[in-house]
Amino acid sequence: MSRRAFTLVELLVVIAILAFLIAILLPFLQVSRQHTKAILCRSNVKQLVLGLAMYETDNQTFPYGFHFSLTPPPGGYPGYIQYDRPGWWWFNFIEGFHKRTDNKRTVVKCPSKQLRNPKLKNNILCGNYGVNRSVCKSSDDIQCHREEFVGTPLASSDIRRPGETLLVVDSGYSMISWWHVTDVPPVSLGNTIIEDTAYVPGLRINKERVLQPGQEWDAINGRHPNKSVNVGFADGHVSHTKADELFVEKTDASYKNRFPLWLPK
Repeated sequence: MSRRAFTLVELLVVIAILAFLIAILLPFLQVSRQHTKAILCRSNVKQLVLGLAMYETDNQTFPYGFHFSLTPPPGGYPGYIQYDRPGWWWFNFIEGFHKRTDNKRTVVKCPSKQLRNPKLKNNILCGNYGVNRSVCKSSDDIQCHREEFVGTPLASSDIRRPGETLLVVDSGYSMISWWHVTDVPPVSLGNTIIEDTAYVPGLRINKERVLQPGQEWDAINGRHPNKSVNVGFADGHVSHTKADELFVEKTDASYKNRFPLWLPK
């Protein structure tokens, strides 16, 4: 018995149906991939928070956000000397977490990083995670009027409400402060110093920020679905929330949403 072959019309119909199904399923697959990356990012933040907590337990304070040192950390200074300060950054103090570049998968790298500039894309200090400068203070600062972020890092006993105090978050730079998430910072921020272009991805005020070329997509559109971010708190728990929940609004009297989220007073 001879078998009947498909006609050209039937083949075209089958191809059209397959193309239609792919067109329907592709957006769902993309969304699923984005959610998977957000989950991996949340796991990274959890490990970073635990690593910082272990350091605090052993040393009675959290590590410096940045510490100038003539002795480079294992693997060399992270970042690029042209625009990043040479020294030890907070993740250099956590054993096993340091990588100099983003070329390999590491806990310090956000899987949803969206930087378009190759120099920033391969810089571990850019477009991944940042620590709260009010907790992990710096040993010094190259800019004036930033005294509140300079000095000895805090200890857990200095943080009255650790479950509400931000420690690590999706960030445009390796250190971030409440100055970067407010519409009217105490000192004007530009892009001359790359540390000033830190941001929370997806925050609505980023459209008005002065950023480094290549940061715009990550800053304005965000990394995770619905412009959400992963936040690690000083008590060790991690939350997935909208970026705008971290916004600090200038009011007539002071700033709204600054304490205890950003300032651990």
